[in-house]
Amino acid sequence: MPNALVSMLLLPCRWSLRLLRFFMWILVYWGACLAAVVYSGKALGNLLSHPNQGCCGRPRTKIPAYLIDPSFGQHRFIILKTSGLRLHFVIRGRGPLMLCLHGFPQNWFSWRHQLAEFGQAFCVVAVDMRGYGISDSPTNLKSYTIDALTLDIKDIIEGLGYSTCVLVAHDWGGLLAWNFSIYYPSMVQQLVIVSAAPMSVYQEYVMQHPSQLLRSGYVFLFQLPWLPEKLLSLSDFEILKETMIHPVTGIPGLTEEELETFLYSFSQIDGLTGPLNYYRNLFTHFPLERQQLTVPTLLLWGEKDQYLEPGLVDSISKHFVSDHLQFYILPDAGHWIPQGQPAQMHHCMWSFLRRFKH
Repeated sequence: MPNALVSMLLLPCRWSLRLLRFFMWILVYWGACLAAVVYSGKALGNLLSHPNQGCCGRPRTKIPAYLIDPSFGQHRFIILKTSGLRLHFVIRGRGPLMLCLHGFPQNWFSWRHQLAEFGQAFCVVAVDMRGYGISDSPTNLKSYTIDALTLDIKDIIEGLGYSTCVLVAHDWGGLLAWNFSIYYPSMVQQLVIVSAAPMSVYQEYVMQHPSQLLRSGYVFLFQLPWLPEKLLSLSDFEILKETMIHPVTGIPGLTEEELETFLYSFSQIDGLTGPLNYYRNLFTHFPLERQQLTVPTLLLWGEKDQYLEPGLVDSISKHFVSDHLQFYILPDAGHWIPQGQPAQMHHCMWSFLRRFKH
């Protein structure tokens, strides 16, 4: 069949896809404006309630002791083969590689309990992902595409001298880990995901459950330039503080010193731009094709997760090869399971690791 005829036959599909993306972006920016109004009101309320904290984030000049504490593991750096970026990581133990990927607004320190627990049987590596902590943080939006971030995982594994790993991930790290397991399944022996859904499953789910969009309102806010950085830093990062220390939805038992380990890098120049650029590239892949998941996976979910509905778990299970998914919905847990319920997480992980041991 001549190329010209093929192009002509495909033309209606191409225009339909462009039209769909056009309306999608209209909805995204409408949602962004609505979220901006809501979060601006919240930020203003914080400013009036805490006038002594000022109109911006207090810059932290001294690195928190926990971030350089050698008792958690050895602090090292790796140069990524593809991008040339330098990432910081903490490593503990010897044996098969267990690579841990954090979410927002976190860093390697969110895996402190897992470093201690699994360092006896694995080489556990908790990385500061690009844009976070003391890893390189380019401000260019194109530096944070899903493809670039997924390739970072491959470069980290190979740069550490391994060809496979147990991949453990939470929140944004989980989203990237799902993606990595789809495109590089031979490099993932076992996958442990906490509070994260594959992008294609999430897309399908929100089409049928608009209530999930209300839980994800901050995602729309983060599509805007500069304003999210300003709102999050007002009153010395009060919105971020509330996210992590809220008595119901925050991280249980988080101390002031531990909170500072997360706020430190955000208080530096452009410290929020890199992490927020993850979100600003989220909708570039819409619409996504349905994908089958084949890597043996443990999925942990908090029944009281403020950001993700439990119904997503059933949607995820429909995409799996039979008997390759083991999941637990923890009744008393929220979004921050690796820090809030580490004992439950470790129990589930050990059972899963033994079941699918290679």
